[in-house]
Formats: sequence, structure tokens, C-alpha cells
Amino acid sequence: MTILTRTLGTTGPQVSALGLGCMGMSGMYGESDRAESIATIHAALEAGVTLLDTGDFYGMGHNELLISEALRTAPAALRQNALLSVKFGAQRGPDGTWHGYDARPAAVQTWAAYSLQRLGVDHIDVYRPARLDPNVPIEETVGAIAELVEKGYVRHIGLSEVGAETIRRAAATAPIADLQIEYSLISRGPEREILPTLRELGISVTAYGVLARGLISGHVTADRSFAANDFRAHSPRFQGDNFQHNLTLVEALRKIAEQKGVSVAQIAVAWVLAQGPRHNTDIVPLVGARTRERLGEALGALDVTMDAADLAAVEAAVPADAAAGERYAPAQMTMLDSER
Repeated sequence: MTILTRTLGTTGPQVSALGLGCMGMSGMYGESDRAESIATIHAALEAGVTLLDTGDFYGMGHNELLISEALRTAPAALRQNALLSVKFGAQRGPDGTWHGYDARPAAVQTWAAYSLQRLGVDHIDVYRPARLDPNVPIEETVGAIAELVEKGYVRHIGLSEVGAETIRRAAATAPIADLQIEYSLISRGPEREILPTLRELGISVTAYGVLARGLISGHVTADRSFAANDFRAHSPRFQGDNFQHNLTLVEALRKIAEQKGVSVAQIAVAWVLAQGPRHNTDIVPLVGARTRERLGEALGALDVTMDAADLAAVEAAVPADAAAGERYAPAQMTMLDSER
């Protein structure tokens, strides 16, 4: 299968127009099936998806080891096409608790060494701090990644969840390929200042949360409950009245999807795909499919055509800022430079 490609930044790599976000395969949304996860990665590669996104703290290394196994057992031709995007720096305890971020230059070197070993590769294609470390100037963190680029351990530098000022400072230090940030029909904050800054600087977007962690996938119902180890059990958008309100937005979106003969998830992903041309910035949605079935549905979005009337109808059904609740719990929101 041939998938259209996008370029990450003015000097970055060409990647498939959809990427596979692998976080959910390592417990962030409850239990996952290892065999099905590996089969899903294989199916993505076979379908032409080249961009695999992970973080060294997903499952405390579990996700990188899972991807390593999937690549090791994939046909050589597909394995060679895979591009790895890795986030680093989040501090976690043995019980999974979060303890901030460490992006000091020495730590950057250490995180990279561990990731290379776990992934079983000699280089990382795009390497990025998961969040801005408030105790370390972004110039120092980016400079440390730039040293890894010079040594051949990293190919390109990315950012994650940082605001316009930080993006400018980072780009003045070294070439930046992309910013990874949550962007969806119900998370449109980047449109205000961040997307214009990226367009000006020639930096692309890898958009995560395009289905808002399943909330706007069309597969979550009002009676759904979430286990304590599921991120959504603590997400404001999945709580009480917020949850009920947000599901009314999904039903409005469902009517439009049915008129086009596609699923809710497909029209939500297609909307994000259509935003690149609108903002004159390459935007690559990361779909967090954990099964081959959900992957197949997401790939179907590549065939959904959205004209101006379709986009207007979708945005009338789900206006900007229509969602109830913040996208993270309060403590985590304070860690987002992109929200300041």
C-alpha cells in the first residue's frame, strides 16, 4: 500500500501522512495484548506507515522493548522503512507515579543511550524532550541533542508541548524538525499562536490525541467505566457532566460522518489531515491504534475527502473550545509550556 508522505520541517525526514502512536500498547489505557500490539505494528508497516512514535517512559521502557521486538520480527524491507520518534525526560517511580522531568545535557546523553539499547538501533530518527524542564534552558537541552546529531546517534531534533517563545529559542539553537502537540477537533489551542509560529519557522507538527484518547472516536459510550490504571479515569474530559457534554459533541459529529458514509473516527482524523494545507504547515496525525481493527479504521481516513463545506459542517457541529474540561488533570497542566 502506498501512503502519501509529509516532510517534517525544512530539513527533516519524509514520513507517512499518518503515524502510529504506540503509547497505549504499554498500559496507559489499561491492559493491552502484547501479541496484538506487535501484529498492529507489523500491519502498520505493511500498510505503508513509516513513523512510529514512543517515549522512553512509556511502561518504564516496555514500549521501546515492544517496538524493538516488532521491528526484529518484521520483514527486513519493512523494518528498514521504519522511522522512530522518541520522547525522553519524564521521571517515574516503580509504581508508575510521575516525578517531573529531567532534560539536563548529561541526562539527555543517558536517556539516549538507554533508548538506543532498548530499541536495538544505532540511531533515533527524531529525538525530543517530552516536556520543557523548568530548571534547564531549552537551549541547553537542544544543544545536547544537537551533539547527538553530530555523533550520528540522532538524525533530527523535535520538541513536545512547548509554546511559541520556547519554539523560537530552540529553533535559534539548532534545526527543529517538528513539534509534537495535542491537536484535534476538541483541542484547538495550537491554532492561536503555535501553528503560526511553526509556519514562520518551517517546523512541522506531529499531532497526538487526534481522537482525544478515544473520546471522539465514536466507540466510547456514556456507560463506559475506566480502570484505575487507565489515563481516562483521571482525565477531566471523561468525568461526570464533562463526559456527558463531550459525548453530545460526538453525536453531532456522528450525523455528519453518517452522511459521508464514514465512521466518526475517520472524519475526526480526516479533519486533522486537512489542517495542514489550511495552516500551510505539514501536520502528521499520530493514531494510537492498539489493534489491527482500529488501525484499519484510522487508515481509512486517508481516503476521506473534506471540502470546504465538509470542514464548515464539522466545525459547526464541534466548535473550537466546545469541549468541557481540560485535556489533563491540573497537576499535569502546570507542566505544559504550550498552555502558558
